This record gives sequence, structure tokens and C-alpha cells, in this order.
Amino acid sequence: MVVLKFGGTSVGSPEAIRKLIGILGDSEHAGKVRVVVVSALSGVTDSLIGLARQAAEGEVARAALKTLEERHRKISHAFLAGTERQETDAAIKASFAELSRTLDGIGILRELSPRSFDYVMSFGERLSAALLAHICTAQGVQAEYLDARPLVLTDGNYGSARYQGDESYSRIRSYLKKHPALQIATGFIGSNAEGHTTTLGRGGSDLSAAIFGAAMGAKCVEIWTDVDGILTADPKLVKTAFKIDSLSYNEAMELSHFGAKVLHPPTVRPALEKGIPIVIRNTFNPPGGGTRIADDADPGNYPIRGISSMGNVTLVRVQGSGMVGMTGFSARLFGALARKGISIILITQASSEYSICVVVAPQDGPLAAAVIGEEFEREIASGAIEAPAVMEDLAIIAVVGSNMEHTTGISGKVFHALGRNGINVVAIAQGSSEINISAVIGAQDVAKALNAIHEAFFLAGVRTVNLFLIGIGNIGGTLLDQITSHKETLADQYKIRINLVGVANSSRMIFNPAGLEPKKIRGVLSSGDIKQGSAGTELLPLTLPEFIRKMKSFNLPTTAFCDCTANPDVAAVYAEILQAAIPVVTPNKRANSGSLDYYKTITGYSRDRGIPYLYETTVCAGLPVISVLRDLALSGDKVRRIEAVLSGTLSFIFNNFDGSKTFSALVREAKAKGYTEPDPRDDLNAMDAARKALILARECGMSLEFPAVAIEPILPPSCFKANGVEAFFTELEKADADFEKRRLEAAKEGKVLRYVSIIEEGSARLSLRAESPGSPFLSLVDSDNIVVITTDRYSKLPMVIKGPGAGAQVTAGGVFADILRIARTLV
Repeated sequence: MVVLKFGGTSVGSPEAIRKLIGILGDSEHAGKVRVVVVSALSGVTDSLIGLARQAAEGEVARAALKTLEERHRKISHAFLAGTERQETDAAIKASFAELSRTLDGIGILRELSPRSFDYVMSFGERLSAALLAHICTAQGVQAEYLDARPLVLTDGNYGSARYQGDESYSRIRSYLKKHPALQIATGFIGSNAEGHTTTLGRGGSDLSAAIFGAAMGAKCVEIWTDVDGILTADPKLVKTAFKIDSLSYNEAMELSHFGAKVLHPPTVRPALEKGIPIVIRNTFNPPGGGTRIADDADPGNYPIRGISSMGNVTLVRVQGSGMVGMTGFSARLFGALARKGISIILITQASSEYSICVVVAPQDGPLAAAVIGEEFEREIASGAIEAPAVMEDLAIIAVVGSNMEHTTGISGKVFHALGRNGINVVAIAQGSSEINISAVIGAQDVAKALNAIHEAFFLAGVRTVNLFLIGIGNIGGTLLDQITSHKETLADQYKIRINLVGVANSSRMIFNPAGLEPKKIRGVLSSGDIKQGSAGTELLPLTLPEFIRKMKSFNLPTTAFCDCTANPDVAAVYAEILQAAIPVVTPNKRANSGSLDYYKTITGYSRDRGIPYLYETTVCAGLPVISVLRDLALSGDKVRRIEAVLSGTLSFIFNNFDGSKTFSALVREAKAKGYTEPDPRDDLNAMDAARKALILARECGMSLEFPAVAIEPILPPSCFKANGVEAFFTELEKADADFEKRRLEAAKEGKVLRYVSIIEEGSARLSLRAESPGSPFLSLVDSDNIVVITTDRYSKLPMVIKGPGAGAQVTAGGVFADILRIARTLV
């Protein structure tokens, strides 16, 4: 025989009750169910609580009372007719008349005692069980109404009474022997030794079912609700959560204690004592199978079973040198709290005995601090112990699983996931059983923490980066194309998912925490037509502070910020973003070539806090220059000299300056090919190459400011004074003879001209120089960049890095690679 329990949503409507009756009559349950325990109709208990509190203030809400009565009557009328309907309506009317008189009494006295409160709340289950018994019988399932109050004996702790096991079991067995029909029993309620109605507290109907199951020695207890079972995490916060097929009693108790709402901690105790499995199932999806809780639970395929959370808790900390070695300190502390009825959720103590923390419900925080202060008044006055400190707005994350026991690396993985996402851990607790690691964190970080840990353990190595992108011009737009085209390959082969959450162009920004479609973004931002976006998309005018605020407020795990602009204002907020534990990826040179202090601030913060700041593409686009310099330094090598061609534009011009075309003609050709900015002077002033040289110098440990970079001018001053691009070319043509003269002078010596950056001995300079045959700079073609690195190890034969150093495809590819590097550091 089995016991079934149906929650409020399972009896809350005619459609749900039809599902319930179908379950009782299916091949799995027909003739095998001895007791059905029911909750009040969904929402009724909350309504009763509200009515009781209003009555205590002198107001009996007749209209609300009538609405409740009508709701029960409507369900009756959906199933019953004739005499059965009349009898049921009369019973409902009588119950509400009794409830009305009770509320009147509370109103007259203006007092809501715990005993009266429990009595009012009991009407929910009494009404639903009686109604369901009538409906079952009318539908061909012979059933009797069972008021469980005389059978479930409890103590007198109204609101959260403790059941008396042996006496309750004896009463239930005796009653069931005399009543062989299917019993529709009230959950949640019992009575004390004086016969007064009590309630069993949160999850009390689940406990009632377990009590009946234990009394009967049932084969199992099935708890029917509106979800498919216990999930690996709260699905409202973790969209990728999935059903757990089985777990042990201890795992179930740990998960439920720390917030898993499908099952409540006391429920497990009677079943655990009697070895009776509990199965959580979905009334609206009976074939779903559910979650089985038993001693013989399958160990599962993951190192942990699930993650739960308890929000809105308060931590009270006591510390002081006087605690060290103080015999009986803990006994006094917990005794003082117990005398005031303060329940402790979590305890953690430093091994030094210098401090101890307790986590309590938020309403108990001030009282707990006052009680502790009173208990240790003398020690606090003498300075041996500090006054209790109270920390509010906290939450607990609990990682649970029997497989954690004796498995190395679990704690490291948990705290890496939290730390990597900038989630501060206030306190940590782990029992010696090793099946629960609990961390106290800020309440605002619960969803972020759950998702980070869930992804680390359950998603088969899948790593998601929640990406925010500013700038969708040449490089940013190409990046969007690359994300779109490579999306499936990344997911299938590399288990990496790029979830584009926020994107901005120069005038608008668009957000959707669930993800934006990369191929649609440019159209939406350019048109301002939100209809082109997916559901949940928000389109706003761009303001940089608001973009940053939105990014931080989403508080998503594994977030990354990508700046594909050349805007100094965007670069100026990198520090703020990194301090929010959000990695930054950028080809924007402005931050690293700006003030030395700012460069040291952002790179130092990234290094010290472990928050990635990746800027490989600020120099030579997709070529691995900065990473190579970093690896050389880490391995103990010393860079002595760097010589480089760092401008794709200047590379193209001088690579082709062989006398077949004038210098000005080559500049025009470079502009036509898109190698220059709209005004070629923005490239020919060598400022871009100088910024790159400064970045490389700083990567080599040189403390240089930009004015210290010596730049040999390429163009005569008249070119820069010219008013407009065509006027510039007119002036440039006048200088063709000078450029040709210098080329010929080099050619007489068998040399060619190249514009080279030189970094050595604490300095950086850029100059136009003649290169001899055999020089690596003569191997350049088209707009290639080249970096020649001389170090202690690479002294006789310098290291050469050469290839395309500009262009949207290679630069966007380098940015994409940096984003993927962030994904690879997540697990």
C-alpha cells in the first residue's frame, strides 16, 4: 500500500482534481492507495492568515470570506449534482459559518493567540479534504473524509508543532483497521494532549503524509506537486536546472534545509526512520517519473547532487582574543540563544577559536545580538570580546552530494566558480560528513552563484560567456559575423557558448539577459525597430554610464565586456568594470597607451584579483605578440630589444615604394584599398604606431609616458596644415621628389626604406631607416606587420613574429580568441 499527498495546486481547480482522480484510477495506483493526504486549495491558507490578522485588528472581511466560500462551492458544482451537491454545499456553508464565528471572536477580543491562529488555518485542509472525499465518491472512487487531528498527536508548540511518533502511529493503525475505504485525510494539522488544534509548520502536509506512511509501513509515500521532482537547482534562477532521478535521505534533508522548496526537512524524518522511500511527482505530468528519495539511491553521474539556496538571512559574529581557550563559551552562546527560542541555521567557527558566526532568520538578528551582548556583558566590557556584529541581506548557497565524500577538488571547484565571478564569501561551513559545503554570500549574488556553480558541475564542460559588446563598426560587426558563423562548432566541438546579452553602437544600446541574435543586432540598432528583436529585448538610447549600470545590475555569471571602439571614454571605464569582477577584452589602444598610472591600475587589478583583462589585438591585430612577451617574462627571459613595423598602412606604402610609383600615388592607393583612415594623415602621423610601441614598451616593464616616445615625422609640416584631404594630397605631391631622393640614396647602398619602431634600454622611438639585404623587414608584403624580439635567450637569432597586423577579419578573430580564452578559464 502507498500513501499519496497532493499539494494545493493539485486540488486548486476542477482541471487539477480531474488529474488527481485519474491518478487514483490508473493501473499504477488503482487498489493500492490506502490514504490520500491533501493540502488546502492553492492560496487558501494565505487567505486564512490574512483574515485572522484582519480580525485581530477589529475587522472581519466578510467579502473575502464569501469569496473563499464561493470558490469551494464552484469546485463542488463542477463535479456534483442533485442530493450530493446539496449535502456538500451544506457542509461547506456550515464550515464557513464556524470560521466566521471564530473570526468574530478574535475580532471582539482583538487578540490572535497562537492557538486561535492554528485553528483558523486548519479550515483550509478540512474543507479541501471533505470536498475531495465527496468528489471521489461521486466519480466512482469510494472514499471517506478523514480529519487527522485526533490521530496526529503533537506537542503544544502552536504554529510548528512536533508530532509524537509512537502514539500517532498507534492511533492511525487503529483507525485504519476500522475504516477499510480509501481515506482522504487532512494534511498540516494535528492536535495536542488537550485536544486543541495544532499545525505542523511549513511543509506540514508533506510531513502528515510521511507520518501516515510510517504508521502503515507503506511501500512508499508519493508527494504530488506541480513540478517533475527535485531539480539540480531552483529553475526560476537557473534555467538549465534538470530533474534529479534519485537521492538519499541525507541529501534530501540537506537540500531541503537550505531552500529546496519541493520538499521540506521534517518530511524526511518519519520515512527515514522506517526506511520508506519518498517519491516527488508532478500531478500534471504523471509519466514524468519524478524524484525517488531512499537509502539505496543511485550514486548518479556527477560529483554533486544539487545546489540550493536560502535567501534573506542574517549573520551574527562574535570575536575576541578572550574567546581563545575559554571553556564553555559555545555552551553559553548557544544556551542563551536557545532560551530565547532563536533557531540557528548555520554555524561556523575559526580553528583559532578567535571568532564564531551564527546565521539566523532576519527577524532574529537584532534579538540574537542583544541576547549575546547580555550573556557576555562582562567580557565585552573588559575588552576580551567585541560586541556582536550583525550582517544583513545575506544568503546561503549549499552544494550537496554524497559523492563529494572523499572526492578531492570539490571545494576548490566551488570556490573557484564563486571567486572567478567576483562573489564574496562571508562565511563557510562544511560538516564532517562531507556531503554539504555551505557558503554565506550577499543576497544580491544568489542567482549568479547558483548559475556559476551549476555550470561548473553539471553542464558536461559547457562554458557560457555572457557577453556585452560596445562598438559594431568594422571590427565589432565582423566579430558578430564570426560569432554567428562559429556558434554551432563552438557548442558541439568545444562546449563553449557565447550568449550575447548587451550590444551598443554609437547611438543605441540593446539588452536581453536571455540572449540576443547576433545576425539581427545591427538591423535593430540601426533602425531602432524593436520588433526585429526577440522577446524580452530592451532598446534604449546609448549612454555609457547606463550601459555599465545595466551590465552590472544583470549580475550574470561569467560575464565579459568587449570594447571594439577606439573611444577614450570607453577605455576610461575599464577600471570600474574590472572592479565589478567583469573581464575586459579590447582592441582599443587608448587605455594601455594612456597615462602610465591608469595602465598600471587596470593591469595590476587584473593580475592581483584574477579578473582577465585581454588586449592582445591592441598591437598587430591577431598576431600573438603581447602573449609571447608575457610568456618570455614569466619564464625568466629578459627582453633586450624590440624592432617592429607596427602600422599596416605604413607597411603597405614602404613595401611598395620601389620607384614604380610616387610616394603620393602609393598613399592614394592605400586609401583606395581601405588601409588608411578617411584622412590618411591620421595614419601617416605615426601616432597609431607610436601607441603600439608604447604598449610593447610597457609590457616589457618600461615606465614610459606617451610624450617620451620619440617620433620621426614622415610628412612635411605643410601636409598637416592643409585644409582637407585633397589639399593634403596636393601638398604631398610637392614632397614626392624628396621621398624619391631618399629612396634613391638608400638604393645606392642596396637598401630599402622602412618605418620602424625601436624599443630598447628604457626608451621607444620610431624612425624611417634604410634596411640592408637580409633584414627581416625586407620580407614584408602588402600590409604585413613584423615584430623582431631580441632577448637573453634569443640573442644570436632573434624571435620573429610576422603576418597581417591589420584588417577587420584578423582583428575581430583575435578579439574572438580572447573571448574564448575567458571561457577556457571558467572551469
